[in-house]
Amino acid sequence: MDYAKFVEHHRATGADITIGCLPVDPERASDFGLMKVDAGGKVVEFAEKPKGAELEAMQVDTTALGLSAEEAKDKPYIASMGIYVFKKSVLTDLLTAKYADCNDFGGEIIPKYAASSGAHVGAYLFTGYWEDIGTIKSFFDANLALAQHPPRFEFYDPAAPIYTSPRFLPPAQITDCQVTEAIISHGVALDKATVEHAIIGLRSRVEAGAVIKDAMLIGADYYEDAAERASVRAKGGVPIGVGPRSVVQNAIVDKNARIGADCRIVNEAGVEEADHEADGYYIRSGIVVVLRNATIPDGTVI
Repeated sequence: MDYAKFVEHHRATGADITIGCLPVDPERASDFGLMKVDAGGKVVEFAEKPKGAELEAMQVDTTALGLSAEEAKDKPYIASMGIYVFKKSVLTDLLTAKYADCNDFGGEIIPKYAASSGAHVGAYLFTGYWEDIGTIKSFFDANLALAQHPPRFEFYDPAAPIYTSPRFLPPAQITDCQVTEAIISHGVALDKATVEHAIIGLRSRVEAGAVIKDAMLIGADYYEDAAERASVRAKGGVPIGVGPRSVVQNAIVDKNARIGADCRIVNEAGVEEADHEADGYYIRSGIVVVLRNATIPDGTVI
């Protein structure tokens, strides 16, 4: 989003508060705080993650925000992005006087203020790329979408480049691997592995014969050198990374996790929700999440 244009719109309309919003389809609408606006773009009603009849009642004609008739038919709801511009005087008054006992802008302060006499809460439509990553599934899907070709969101736009923090790590070392639709970060070591539609994070290590598919490896905070890895194995432990011949699919592996040899982390039973923190993992929306610093022993099947 070009925030300068957002602020210009806020000033031009004379609004007390302007809410960044986007049109959404019925399938996603109930995941958001929804709004109704009048013909002038003024917000007149709020509903927080409505369902059923309450959701149906929040449909609006989104052509009022500049959508074409066809776009408005597909996306008849207006969702708050949780991005706001305030008049300074209004913000000060809301936080120190009117609603000093409230804790949340979107759920408490702004809906109450919008319903008060004389309030002017406006909407600013955004139609570019935006995702709310408030759940494991949305976080997982949004990250893996970056590895698709072409991606919905482009990190490599020369007109608006995005830079990561300097980490002073060596480039990735990839030896005799098959890699398709993947983002591979600095300091990674892949050896005779298959990587398909995946994110491979900093300092990740994937050993021979392993398969990483539809998965995220967050990476590691430090390296284990060859001597340290040999020492860990000699003591019956598991080195950091993904061991030989293991399969990681439909999963997120958090930092510093240790996955042994010949493991299958694929959610073979198709479980939607499960808590196995004592064993180093849990499942949310069918996605296996291996916990930070967890150890998954050789031959484990999840």
